[in-house]
Amino acid sequence: MLASTVLVFLFAAPLAPPSSCPPDGMTRADLLGLKQSKFEVASADERNRLAVRLLGCLDDPDPAIRDGVVFEALSTWLRGKALSPATINTLQASLSATLGGAKDAAGFRLPFAALVLSEVARADRIEPVFTEAVRNDLAELAASSLIRVEDYRGFDPVEGWRHGVAHGSDLVLQLALNPRVGAAGLKRLMEATAAQVAPRGAVFYTLGEPGRLARAVVFAYRRSLLDPAFWDGWFAGLSSPKPFADWSGAFLSLEGLAKRHNTLAFLHALAFAGRSGGDEAGKAIAALADGAAARIGS
Repeated sequence: MLASTVLVFLFAAPLAPPSSCPPDGMTRADLLGLKQSKFEVASADERNRLAVRLLGCLDDPDPAIRDGVVFEALSTWLRGKALSPATINTLQASLSATLGGAKDAAGFRLPFAALVLSEVARADRIEPVFTEAVRNDLAELAASSLIRVEDYRGFDPVEGWRHGVAHGSDLVLQLALNPRVGAAGLKRLMEATAAQVAPRGAVFYTLGEPGRLARAVVFAYRRSLLDPAFWDGWFAGLSSPKPFADWSGAFLSLEGLAKRHNTLAFLHALAFAGRSGGDEAGKAIAALADGAAARIGS
């Protein structure tokens, strides 16, 4: 038992992400071949080692590698319960260090760290492997990293996705769903989500960001951990016209139009998501969203 505990601790220690892409001993053709084989690796030990080594390609400029191999391989193995608890802890530590670290000029590293980390967090939600402290730290990282997203690029037909808000929302979603994340963590996650509903500047969401944010919120609401006073204040903040004196002032600038567009898009997405579940909690949050939209004037 002690040896197992020590092993998990060692694997969970903060790591620098692997920097070699392709991983040593592999070619890009080998990576693409991995996808063609549907990510089947005969040896469990080899698969666990490769899972960590693939992180070196997390910010590869080629979407066929970054998205088509790295993300898809790790998602396939995590969802198929094909990675060991030690490997999952290693992935968490390395990806968390990346997500909390410096931005890259190309803008791929942080969004894809958040996306892959959402799959790691999902694995822990399904079968817990993190300590309470690690999970709490991850919730704080998910919140702080979503708040600091400033790159609002989405899809490029050549370069692929760099979808910071959507990928950050995916990580928030998995933690919001986790019954081992308590009210304090959930509150922090919802505050972070609100911060990206309508970012500053003339940023118009057009690639599904409001729906991704709304999905995390509706599942958080369904957990019934946060009281009505919190949610009343949360929606009041969203429907506030600040920094404009009133919502009519939003029509006089691109920044104001973006704020109105994004806020209403989010509230409508949230109302739809709430009603789609057919449950009482979903109907309740849909009503709150409708009320906030009415205050804006939809």
